[in-house]
Parts: sequence; C-alpha cells; structure tokens
Amino acid sequence: MVEQHIYQTIKNYVPENSVHYCYDLWKNHPFELKISRARSSKLGDYRFDYRDKSESISVNRNLNPYAFLITYLHEVAHLKAYHSYGRKISPHGKEWKRTFSDLLEPVISDLVFPEEVLEAIRNYQKSPKATSGGDHALALALNRINGDEGKLLAELEEGSLFKLGKKIFRKENLRRTRYLCEEVKSGRKYLVSRNAVVHGISKP
Repeated sequence: MVEQHIYQTIKNYVPENSVHYCYDLWKNHPFELKISRARSSKLGDYRFDYRDKSESISVNRNLNPYAFLITYLHEVAHLKAYHSYGRKISPHGKEWKRTFSDLLEPVISDLVFPEEVLEAIRNYQKSPKATSGGDHALALALNRINGDEGKLLAELEEGSLFKLGKKIFRKENLRRTRYLCEEVKSGRKYLVSRNAVVHGISKP
C-alpha cells in the first residue's frame, strides 16, 4: 500500500520517463516523501530524525516536472551520501557532489528533459551547486518552461521595478551572485539572488 502510494506520488510530479528510476531510488533506501507547499526559502529538503533514525524528503509542489526531478535527486543524494560516507561530511561537499552527479547521469537524456534544459543540466552535472537556482543557465532554462511565471532578476535592467512576493523592489547593482535591491515602500535594502523569479512591473 505504501509502495503504491509512493509510486503514484512520484508519477504525479516527475517526467514520465523518470518515474521508475525515481521509484527504484526510494525502494533502495525507503524514506517518507512529503510534497510541500511552495517555500521561498528552499525547493526541498532532507531530514534525519535522530530519535527514531527515520528519514524524510520534501519537495515543493509548485515546481515544474523537470525542476521537481532535479530537486528530488538533489535530496536523495544527501540521503545516499550520508549512508555511504557518514554524517560528518559537508552537506554540499565533494561526497555529495559526486553522489548527485552520479544520480543525474541516468536521466540526462532527451527522453526526459526538453532540449532547452538538456544542455544546461549537462553543464550543471559537472559541478552541482547547493541549489539548482545557483546555476544561472539552469535556472533560466527551467524558468522558461513555466511560460508566463515571471523572469529571473538577472534579466531585468538595473533600476527596474519588480514584485517579489507581495513587495515591490527596485533593482540596483550586482554583488557577486546577488543584487542589492531596495524595497520601495520602506526604503530598506535587501540582497536578492540573481536567479530569483520575479515579476517586472512598469514604473509609476
């Protein structure tokens, strides 16, 4: 019963040709799979409960199938890396990178990803970052799949107004991987990831 539920859950969220692969990963190391509400702070997470030694993985429900698949494999890589190397390893260190890259290999195919994502995911696999949003080309490719779901902050011109959540900001200068942005109403300054999905608005 649990296996059937997990299989159906995975089937509802990942590309069709990756369903069996994702399900087999779960069967090899069963964990509680949670489909989460949209979270601005993260796309997914892996948790280990020291009290009962249980493991759980959550993935945001609002991701498109390709972003969901990448996030799912990202979190499974945490689980497998800790099983293989122990819990003292760095969360996104070389052990995790190697494990995640290996998990991506079977799905890097035009049978799973559309052409506009495939090249970006191939490059991303060479040295995976802590989040898919940390890779500009991949974040851009995945966002384009969403159609009218907004733009990446990096695509807007400096000085542009944009909406993020319920607040309106003005884009300022780039500081490494984040833009300094001013919230229009309060005048407060924030650092926002260049790959954040925002909605540009016309100047009043």
